[in-house]
Amino acid sequence: MSASPLTPLDYIAAGYWQDFLARRAVAGGIAYEVDLHHCSLDESLASLQRIDTLLSQIRRNMVKAGIWDEVTLLKDERYRNFMVFLAFYAGRVLAQQWQQSPRWFGQFELDARYPELVLTTDDFYQHMAMFYVADTDVNTDVNTDVNTENSSDKGTMPLFFALEPIGVRLFGHIDRAFKSAQGIQVASGLYQAVSARLPKAVNHQPHLIDATIADKPNTQTANEKAFIEKVSPENSSTSLYSNSKSSIEMATNQLSDDKVGNVSSIAATTITSMPLAKDIEITNAAVAPIAAATFILEPVKTTPVAKNSPTPEMFSQLLTELHEIEVTQTTGKTEYKQACKVLDQFERHIAKQEKPRQQVVFSEAHLQAKQQALLGLEDAANAGNSAAMLRLAMYELLGEGLIANEGADKGVGIAAGVEWVKQAASKNDSRAQRLMSKMYYQGVGVTQDLEIGKYWLEQAAENGHIEAASLVSQWQQAQVLINSQKQEQHSLKRYQLLFAVIIVIALLIIILV
Repeated sequence: MSASPLTPLDYIAAGYWQDFLARRAVAGGIAYEVDLHHCSLDESLASLQRIDTLLSQIRRNMVKAGIWDEVTLLKDERYRNFMVFLAFYAGRVLAQQWQQSPRWFGQFELDARYPELVLTTDDFYQHMAMFYVADTDVNTDVNTDVNTENSSDKGTMPLFFALEPIGVRLFGHIDRAFKSAQGIQVASGLYQAVSARLPKAVNHQPHLIDATIADKPNTQTANEKAFIEKVSPENSSTSLYSNSKSSIEMATNQLSDDKVGNVSSIAATTITSMPLAKDIEITNAAVAPIAAATFILEPVKTTPVAKNSPTPEMFSQLLTELHEIEVTQTTGKTEYKQACKVLDQFERHIAKQEKPRQQVVFSEAHLQAKQQALLGLEDAANAGNSAAMLRLAMYELLGEGLIANEGADKGVGIAAGVEWVKQAASKNDSRAQRLMSKMYYQGVGVTQDLEIGKYWLEQAAENGHIEAASLVSQWQQAQVLINSQKQEQHSLKRYQLLFAVIIVIALLIIILV
């Protein structure tokens, strides 16, 4: 049979690649273009790992910068072009493994050729897919070399919805589901997604990994595997980690002829018209791992939405300080880090809610995972890790800790939380000392005592806590002003008294004379 005619997306994909190689500007621009060139896109499988590393670092920096908002970013043409370019590139790599040319279908072609697929019209990630087996007739059944036995299933079609793993890598988390167009599990990253679709002869051989890659998404240490096995609930279809094959990513968690024509203008029109992902459900998804790549974050202007935080301010600040203020730990570092991979997912989900955290509902499997993470924190705290002590104390003071889960009286949990904070403060952890000062100033978990609160504030300042040092400095300046004012008032009273005496004496002299 003759090959099917090229689609508009085929021309756009070729144009994007040529423009990238020639370092020509694409209409609308591409975010992180410089970083993409640093990834050495040589059309190898290893290059997909470098892309996944870049995506993980982009995600991490967006979270830290407070601009990690999927809907807002997808409205930015530079970010859409960035994701579409990566999808086109992953398609090139996959097609090369099949020794074929990539063939791209838009949603119109997909609906016509594969009516059994139920596509979501307004889902950005299902807007296009690549056929990667053979280009002689894209309407034929699955090639016999495909790694499937039942070609009638949607999941066995030789189609690659390349935007889906990119979306999971950038935005997947506990309350953001990524529904696969083919009804299969969405991989967290391009390397994993492409590897799952390789021909048998390739897929059953070990892949060569670029030794220069700092962060390998599919690599685990023995301790990490053991922790994940402990955290992941057995035989649960609603596990917190159901959308990723990599356990660490779960915890926690990538033509030169005239026919191309004016591709950039076509791309600008087509890509701009792509729909946005709107339906965000509370479900189970993976969180991508933290990568080791470094690059310049491209800011996106967002309008902050004011809303009351579901978590008390003192604990919100504590979580921020635990990430931003480094305090040397000699014990329990591995246990603490592994537990935080899980607990941070819960905190991100809770932070998005517009109701008190006590009203946020989780499934039984999620609660089991959280319980195991808390036990990991307890191990680290008992080993002497002050950060673990503080994190564990926070949950006890909020009534969500291990003691509360055992059904004990709330007061017992609060007392345990206070004790954990005191232990951490006694280890000269400035974050713990600052928290102690707040607790005494506000009477949280302890009897309100301003003098003791002032003591712990000064201790935190002495140990390098910037905010505490600033407050102490302001307090000292205020004291100087108060003392000066008192002295001035005292001096004024003395002058007034002296003036009155002088007047009396003057009157007496006048009378007597």
